[in-house]
Amino acid sequence: MPAIYSLPLPERLTDIRLIATDIDGTLTSDGKFTRELLESIDLLNAKGIKLLLVTGRSAGWVSAVNNYLPVVGSIAENGGVYFNRDGEFDFLTRIDRIEEHRAQLANRFWELQERYPQIQESIDNQFRITDWTFDVGSLSNLELSKIATQCQKWGDSFTFSTIQCHIKPLHQDKGFAILQVLNRYFPELNPNQIITVGDSPNDASMFDRSLFPLSVGVANIEHYTSQLSHHPQYLTKLPEIAGFRQLVNCLSN
Repeated sequence: MPAIYSLPLPERLTDIRLIATDIDGTLTSDGKFTRELLESIDLLNAKGIKLLLVTGRSAGWVSAVNNYLPVVGSIAENGGVYFNRDGEFDFLTRIDRIEEHRAQLANRFWELQERYPQIQESIDNQFRITDWTFDVGSLSNLELSKIATQCQKWGDSFTFSTIQCHIKPLHQDKGFAILQVLNRYFPELNPNQIITVGDSPNDASMFDRSLFPLSVGVANIEHYTSQLSHHPQYLTKLPEIAGFRQLVNCLSN
């Protein structure tokens, strides 16, 4: 991770056509959408830059936000499903029997809860399709690591954000999902025309420089430096939406 705060040099931003960004902790302020977000989206749209939301939030929650905000589309459940601008739904992770899949994920959670009684199921699981979530709560880094190892033994994957832990299908992640969406819906774009933005461990695949040459972390990502498998190429000086706005201002100048 860069030793000092920085943003891409202006010459690297002249051909940007799309920003793929996390939501919570990146586009929010204290967990809420603000006027600053709407102003930022307006500035991007005026420059002809599309905004693609990429979040761990449930498909149900994302379907509403996708219809509310003027974005080009939204990826939900850390890469499980995609909603286009018209609200049409597309699976990014193949699931043959959804009911059986949901039941298996529930069993995984109950087994974990026996080992870690403090974990509580997230209230949004009823609106999810591909993954199962529980609150991060007071889990230590060591406990999170042990849970990840257990999920791998089951043949699943595991990640967490500032708000939730996710048990999900193997290889389901934000970076792979972005590539799928780009190939299916935006084949005219090349990697150098895209910026990825995030703030937490479940955004790590978005910082893989072999896939995305330009990536930005808002300042609050520094809380997770030791837990990231990939690090953003650039950092904003400010956290959350204020940091995202710094990037937008660079693109708008």
